[in-house]
Amino acid sequence: MTTRRIGIIMNGVTGRMGTNQHLLRSIVAIRNEGGVSLPDGSAIVPEPLLVGRNASKLESLASRAGGFAWTTDLDAALADPAFTVYFDAQTTDRRVASVRRAIAAGRHIYCEKPTAMTTAEALELYRLARQAGVKHGVVQDKLWLPGILALKRLSADGFFGRILSIRGDFGYWVFEGDVVPAQRPSWNYRAEDGGGIIADMFAHWRYVLDEVFGPVVAVSCLGATHIPTRWDEAGQPYPCTADDAAYATFQLEGGIVAQFNSSWCVRVRRDDLLTIQVDGTAGSAVAGLRRCWVQPAGATPRPVWNPDVATASEYRADWREVPEIENVGNAFKAQWERFLRHVACDDTFPWDLLAGARGVQLAELAVQSSRTRAWVSVPPLEA
Repeated sequence: MTTRRIGIIMNGVTGRMGTNQHLLRSIVAIRNEGGVSLPDGSAIVPEPLLVGRNASKLESLASRAGGFAWTTDLDAALADPAFTVYFDAQTTDRRVASVRRAIAAGRHIYCEKPTAMTTAEALELYRLARQAGVKHGVVQDKLWLPGILALKRLSADGFFGRILSIRGDFGYWVFEGDVVPAQRPSWNYRAEDGGGIIADMFAHWRYVLDEVFGPVVAVSCLGATHIPTRWDEAGQPYPCTADDAAYATFQLEGGIVAQFNSSWCVRVRRDDLLTIQVDGTAGSAVAGLRRCWVQPAGATPRPVWNPDVATASEYRADWREVPEIENVGNAFKAQWERFLRHVACDDTFPWDLLAGARGVQLAELAVQSSRTRAWVSVPPLEA
């Protein structure tokens, strides 16, 4: 079988997401499967070069992943013509400067979200990439989760009738780090480092809402820092300057109302860490990350409110599970495969730096709403 090798500079992959989702479960997994198959029988095989600031971490990770090359010199990596793609999974505050350098070096760009800390910077990256003529994409992994795919299919098929409302509930308890080690990095809770749940999660909510249900046109948000002090990786206390919870209402085109609670200070008593309920005139659906249940209008029970009598209804029994039709495996890997085909074969890839800028825009406007305690319009974001 003919193989086409694509060199990828992977910057910032010593972090949790970069190591697990992007390097091990995506790039290494693709290599172990023999590459990304193409219609002509050939395959794209990614060749990673690991880049970061900590030499010992890079050396250890490179060995663990399969003996890949590594360096702490980004400029040297960008000067090597063998590596035509630049991937960025650094902390958000470092992303813009590094992506600028990669674009200037003529590298195709694939990066984590949020792509920048401000909408202006995110749009600048998009314009620079277009001017340079390089291909570019942004991680929008939740679009490949089976639960979200099921909602998208139901919406496209008209199952809901006229969609009335959407309710999203996301989050879990992130330990403070003093007694039980925190399961998220400390920079997530420092605004000066690009942290905050609004910056992190509203980029997700933007592409999920836009692609599955309709464009977001307005937002009302209340952000909160519920836990003021946490302990960092060295066991030292630090003040939390970023929001760790956000309570938002979005208005979508067509009058759909979406409410999303996002929190790292909530204990889970639901089907999944993310659940989304969609209610429409013809039916409703509830989806987690991987599973989805529906209740059509014709099978909707007729509850009667009586708080003085214990209910005998098993409400969950009135829903039926939707079979999983599209098994795409790991969502990050699925999008990596799409991007590699985009680079090698010009396959379509709409999740570009402009799409990434829309996520940054929604987060920025949500923060504005929280500060002013007011609804904020979300205008169309064009090039």
